[in-house]
Amino acid sequence: MPWTLSAFADEAGPSTTDQITALQAAGLSRIDPRNVDGHNIVTLPLDLAKQVQKQYEAAGITVNMYGSPIGKIDIADDLKTDLDRLDHLGKLKDIFGCGAVRIFSYYNKTKLPRPQWRDKSIDNLKRLQERAGKLGLVLYHENESDIYGDHSDQVLELAQLRDGVTFKLIYDFANYIRTCEAGWDTWQKMKSTTDYFHFKDQKTTGEHTPMGKGDTDAGRIVKDAADSGWAGGCTVEPHLRLSKAVLATHVSGTGSLAMADMDQKQLFQIACEASISQFEQSGIDWS
Repeated sequence: MPWTLSAFADEAGPSTTDQITALQAAGLSRIDPRNVDGHNIVTLPLDLAKQVQKQYEAAGITVNMYGSPIGKIDIADDLKTDLDRLDHLGKLKDIFGCGAVRIFSYYNKTKLPRPQWRDKSIDNLKRLQERAGKLGLVLYHENESDIYGDHSDQVLELAQLRDGVTFKLIYDFANYIRTCEAGWDTWQKMKSTTDYFHFKDQKTTGEHTPMGKGDTDAGRIVKDAADSGWAGGCTVEPHLRLSKAVLATHVSGTGSLAMADMDQKQLFQIACEASISQFEQSGIDWS
């Protein structure tokens, strides 16, 4: 399986046209749709989705993974919200030809004791996993901060659900540093259970950077993954500016202070170039 590179192109612009133009300028042919023409992917009307897919096809763009917000609700909230979102993505699967779904695992604003928070999060994920199996979808869990599954030890607990068919794990470089975990040490723990990468880098100060410029050991980790025979998908998630698309993601920290005078289109290109550079430095063939 080759390495592949996609991107959250809503960080380049809000419209499908903006996003396609940005992807083409970066030399990418894959997209993780998250915010599309004023709609989150889990609420994108089916008629509009068909129009968007026609634009993708004309531009040679394929949908790689849905950047859904599933799991970004409180552990005390009704899971029906997320099950309904998943059902909608099941309908989009027939339009976009994609069954991969990025998910999370629950905030705890109500301050449940940790064991209850863990057990209910895992139960919720099992129910989502069961529904995903029926819909022909694959769930990819991201280590977002403040959910159950932000620290590596918690993600390893969630790895009990990892079956390679309906449930897989994403390694997000910046999100681990936000939990005060050392990048290289975290990678050693997560190496055997990592199915996917989010290329987002950050300094310990909270400032986001292009890949390889932060404090996450991103370059060393990517090379080690390649040297170890790992191969799979990666998605560029710039966060170099706290745009509307980024602010909708429960972001913490800041955009790049050194690039504050650049617009989001320029920053998207820089993020993609830095990510591609990681492949080149490690001798990785990618598509």
